[in-house]
Amino acid sequence: MLLFPAVPHGRVTASAPGRSSYAGEVIDLRSDTVTRPTDAMRAAMLRAPVGDDVYGEDPSVVELERRTAALLGHEAGLFCASGSMCNLLGIWLLVRPGQEVLCDAGAHIARAEMGAHAALHGVSMRTWRSRRGVADVETVAGLLAPYAGPHLVSTAAVELENTHNFGGGTVQPIEHLRAVSALCHDAGVGLHLDGARLWNAHVASGVPLDEFGHLFDTVTVCFSKGLGAPVGSVLLASAERIARARVQRKRLGGGWRQAGMLAAAAQFAVDNHVARLADDHHAAATFAGEVAALAPAAVDPTRVETNIVVIDTGTDRAADVAAAAARAGVAVSALGTHTIRAVTHLDVDEAACRIAGRVIGRILGSYADC
Repeated sequence: MLLFPAVPHGRVTASAPGRSSYAGEVIDLRSDTVTRPTDAMRAAMLRAPVGDDVYGEDPSVVELERRTAALLGHEAGLFCASGSMCNLLGIWLLVRPGQEVLCDAGAHIARAEMGAHAALHGVSMRTWRSRRGVADVETVAGLLAPYAGPHLVSTAAVELENTHNFGGGTVQPIEHLRAVSALCHDAGVGLHLDGARLWNAHVASGVPLDEFGHLFDTVTVCFSKGLGAPVGSVLLASAERIARARVQRKRLGGGWRQAGMLAAAAQFAVDNHVARLADDHHAAATFAGEVAALAPAAVDPTRVETNIVVIDTGTDRAADVAAAAARAGVAVSALGTHTIRAVTHLDVDEAACRIAGRVIGRILGSYADC
């Protein structure tokens, strides 16, 4: 059962059937981080009571941390500038220098956080390969080495991602998460959740947020992706761990002052933009369907679970396909040599996604005909 009721929204980017209808406007599907605050969100930011957060005196930040912790079933939260900083702190709480965290080979912490865990905290990583990012308890169990002795690296934590970004917005099945959680608990190993898009997993699966959250020792959730806030993520854990993370956040230069305006944007997003994520999921499926209609081998629309669509460019270079799309007014990301990614969000409606899908499909289809 979903925690949040459906709410109306009114952001429209393109709704006519042809390229000329949006007169040079770029349909930006590179990421759901490109969203801009709505007028109502900006108004909420202006009204926010603020204080000095380094002193713990910003009431809007305190309320956001308290409320998010309650939603996810944890004791306390820490508001940070980014999900990467929250992940950095969450892993640091569980893994000492010289120990390892196990994660998927496509995990954000392994691929897209600039090696920060090793560079700043001395954390080693060992990875497993998965199908579309879905965690498998037998695979994780085969890698666990909590007491590796004097020659090997000891496992201190396991990290999972929900939804899985590079896996294509995959929702981790709750039964898989329960199995990995039990495995880690029995082995005395910590478990961290990169829940940057956990809101999407909640809406797509109907699993309550706290049912996801309480399986993990540390959890990150982000407000600046699908929820459309301009900045911010919250790290969730026990009160004792959050107290330690607050000190380390300051040590990393992450202390901030009157952050309440940003916290107010995040709270507005939670109140108004969670249920509407279903619109993004539907738009992503529509986009994928349009691509598949013209380039069937590129994507299977039935595998689109949330707001991320990963497209196989076949023998064509992803960078070339992305460049051709940009010239046609559609921005997507090249993930690798032969893969591009499109992410739907509240600044691009279903009609625009339909147009974008046709653009990408025509490009891939024309390449296939060469």
